Amino acid sequence: MKLASYMVAGRASFGALGAGGIVDLGSRLGPTIPSLKAAIQQGALAKAAEIDAKSTPDFAWADVTLLPVIPDPAKILCVGLNYVDHKKETGRPDVEHPTIFTRFADTQVAHRAPIIKPKVSDRLDYEGELAVVIGRGCRAVSEADALSFVAGYACYNDGSVRDWQRHTFQFTPGKNFPGTGAFGPYLLTADEVDDYRAFPIQTRLNGEVMQDAKLADLIFPVETLISYISHFTPLAPGDVIVTGTPGGVGDKRKPPVYMTHGDLVEVEIGPLGCLSNPILDETRA
Repeated sequence: MKLASYMVAGRASFGALGAGGIVDLGSRLGPTIPSLKAAIQQGALAKAAEIDAKSTPDFAWADVTLLPVIPDPAKILCVGLNYVDHKKETGRPDVEHPTIFTRFADTQVAHRAPIIKPKVSDRLDYEGELAVVIGRGCRAVSEADALSFVAGYACYNDGSVRDWQRHTFQFTPGKNFPGTGAFGPYLLTADEVDDYRAFPIQTRLNGEVMQDAKLADLIFPVETLISYISHFTPLAPGDVIVTGTPGGVGDKRKPPVYMTHGDLVEVEIGPLGCLSNPILDETRA
């Protein structure tokens, strides 16, 4: 099932996406389950699938304004340096544990919404990544059990302001400018994913392929990340893990390639669809 969050007729909702349109699950499941995050928290995805299977669409794609897949996660935990080719291009050494940093929920934008280039920097870079949404609360889980706690998968663009990222050894400032974390277009539920490792991941800037890899190349796979993170913090339904970007980032190209006003950046991951965002200069926003 493909699930998306959106605004329609002045209200926030969520629904199941199909070729014929969108089944509005927010209205059909009732006021106690108003959002995709609430549906995950309350274990309502199976009920949502039943409703979707017997319903005709309520809206066309053109009727809704998409929101980030999970607009309000309690935690967004991002992983750095998680592909060998990216680690090599940055010159970073091998490490025994994942590199983890945080992104704030209010920095996110939806599919087709503009990513904002901040006025204080000309070094806005793309980072195409796999996002994993947690489906059940967990703490200190084993790698063997980790995937059973996944609600689904989506595309993410962890837009990075490189000069601010390097002000110190901490990544946080460069990863949290408003409107730089794109999340969408939809969540593909875990029951439809036999093996995420088989998916290709590609980032394109103005149609040119900049990153091209497969999820099997992850140094620390999803199972390891969930297990590791859940040992230092409880993971809750709707929390998001952004798993790292492949090599080919603009900052390490010669000469560097940064995103500017009017550009179009796309992140495509097999059946997870294509996340597409124009770049808008903050001074014109």
